[in-house]
Amino acid sequence: MKNYIKLLRIQQWYKNLLIYLPLIFGKQLFNVDSLLTVTLGFISLCFISSANYIINDISDLKKDKLHPEKSKRPLASGKITIKEAIFFALLSLILSLIIAINLPFYFLLSVTSMFILTQLYSLYLKNILFIDVILIAINFVIRTISGFFIINIMFSPWLIICPFFLSLFLSIGKRESEARFIKKAYNHRTVLKHYTHELTHTLMVISVVSLIITYTLFTFLSQYPLLILTLPIVVYAIFRYFSFIYTGSVIARHPEKIIKDKPMVISLLIWLISVLFIVYAI
Repeated sequence: MKNYIKLLRIQQWYKNLLIYLPLIFGKQLFNVDSLLTVTLGFISLCFISSANYIINDISDLKKDKLHPEKSKRPLASGKITIKEAIFFALLSLILSLIIAINLPFYFLLSVTSMFILTQLYSLYLKNILFIDVILIAINFVIRTISGFFIINIMFSPWLIICPFFLSLFLSIGKRESEARFIKKAYNHRTVLKHYTHELTHTLMVISVVSLIITYTLFTFLSQYPLLILTLPIVVYAIFRYFSFIYTGSVIARHPEKIIKDKPMVISLLIWLISVLFIVYAI
């Protein structure tokens, strides 16, 4: 069972929490019907994510067996067979679509788009410079806008742009960390042949500056101007994550392990509590 859970990569489901952003800033977090519906959407996104991860693991099986970290995955290590992996991929895909079909049509369209884009990424686009990280960022945006579709409220452009630049930062940082701390990393991720240290550093600076500016504008121009008070917390979290990339922390290559870093967890909790207090109590 432990290997099946690892195969589904449940630890990666944190990305789908973006679907709750429209719920929080749309002041519907305590609306039971909206919360339950969005949670169903979250589950659907989790299942489609697992299907994508499994299919990607199958396509990258040969490379993963040679990777110092990915070789420990259930499929690459031989603890789970390809037939079992295919079964769980199909099961996850079907469960996701069953849930999505019973939600608003545009949510179903979002889930389908996410699946198609991820397959295009796995099959070919992940080897194209810049397209690889941009496509990952687009999937972050899809996760967010799917929440708008479910609760049927107007889009906030800031809640689309911020996740986009956040994803760019995380993806580029991951490539920089892999290139620095994994020997011959380009053998495991072909596109790393084109990402030089100078290039990834410049791209990270651009994405970080864009993220901070976008978040600042969001807080200043939103209907909750006191959100500007959360800016120092966000800047601290970004700077700390930046240090993970250049110090060889495993968190830079596996962001889900951020829960093991107490200062980061505390800062994120303070940010969330502050946002909820400003949006719902003031």
